[in-house]
Amino acid sequence: MPTDPLPEPASDFVPFATAALDFHRAINMPVAPIAASRTGLDYLHAHLIALYGLLDAHAARTTPVAGVEGDHLRACRVRLWQAADHLHAAFHAAPHPDTGRPPAREACRARLPEGAPDLSVCQRHLATSARVRRDHTPSDLRDPFTGLTRH
Repeated sequence: MPTDPLPEPASDFVPFATAALDFHRAINMPVAPIAASRTGLDYLHAHLIALYGLLDAHAARTTPVAGVEGDHLRACRVRLWQAADHLHAAFHAAPHPDTGRPPAREACRARLPEGAPDLSVCQRHLATSARVRRDHTPSDLRDPFTGLTRH
C-alpha cells in the first residue's frame, strides 16, 4: 500500500533570523563602549532559548539515524544553555534603567527576584532549566568546552 508523500516543509526562516541579527548588530550597536541594556540582554536570552529548542528538536530527530551528528548537536545544545545561563546572570548584573546603577551586592547575593516585567527572563530561564536538568547530567552542564570530541 503506497504511503502519502511528505508535505513540503515550510520556508526556512533561520536565514532570515540570522540576517535580522546581523542587521540589528550593524544598526543598533554603538561604536563607543557602553553597557548592554537589560532589555537587550532579555531579548538575547529569549533568542538563545528559542535556538536551544530548535537544536533540541534537531538532536532528537537526528540522533536515532546519525549518532555522531546527533552527539555534536547535543553538545551544541549544552553550550547554548551555558551561554543562556551567563546571559541570565548578566541581566541581573546590568544597571537598572531607573537609576542607571547596577544592583547592590546584597541583592545579587540574595538572588531576589525583581518583579514584573523583569521576572519574565527568570520565568523563561526556569522553565527551560527544568527541561535542561531532565536532558543533561550535571557534569555535562559544568564541563568546560575543550574542542575535543569522543569520535
